[in-house]
Amino acid sequence: MTTELTRDPRPIFARALDQAEKQVAAVSHDELSNRTPCADYDVRALLGHLVSVLHKLARVGTGGDARGVPDVIDGIADDGWASAFTRARSEVERVWADDERLDRMVELPWATLPGRDALEAYTHEFTAHSWDLAHATRRLAELDPDLAAQALEAFSKFAPPEERTEQGPFGPVVPMPDDADVYTRLAAYLGRRP
Repeated sequence: MTTELTRDPRPIFARALDQAEKQVAAVSHDELSNRTPCADYDVRALLGHLVSVLHKLARVGTGGDARGVPDVIDGIADDGWASAFTRARSEVERVWADDERLDRMVELPWATLPGRDALEAYTHEFTAHSWDLAHATRRLAELDPDLAAQALEAFSKFAPPEERTEQGPFGPVVPMPDDADVYTRLAAYLGRRP
C-alpha cells in the first residue's frame, strides 16, 4: 500500500510527458503560429514554454535555481521542437531517477516544495498544456481523460477560484455546458476558453 509520504509521482509524470511529447511531435510548420487557449502563447511560444519547464525541472532537481531559466525558450528551429523536447525530457528523467530527490525540498519560481510535490504539480501543468496544444492543432481526440481528471482534482485543491488573484496563472472559471468532457472542464476551471 502506497502512503501519501511514499507515493512516487514519476509514473504519472511520465504519462503526462508521453502525452505532451506526442502533441509536440505532431505539430506541423503551418501550425506554429496558431493561437492557443493559453492567452500568452501561440503554438511556437507554448512549445518554447514546455521545453523551458523541462529545463527548470532538471535544474531544480540538481539543486539549482529555476529562476535563471526563461519562461519560454526560443531560438529553436521550426523542425527542432520535437528533438528539443525529447532531449530535455531525457535530462529530467535522468535527474529525477534518484529516489532521494523526491524528498528533497526544491525551490520553484512560485513555491518551495518536496521534489515529489513539484513533479506532481508539473504533471498537471503538462496535462493542461497538452490540451492547449491539442486544441490549437485540432488533435483533442488523442488526449488521456484520466490525466485530465487527476489534474482537475489537483487544481481544485491548490488553486480554488476564490483564492485566485489577477497576478496568478489562472483566470476566472469559464462557464461550460453540463455535459462537457473532462478536458473542457479542466480548461474552463483554469480560465481558458475552449
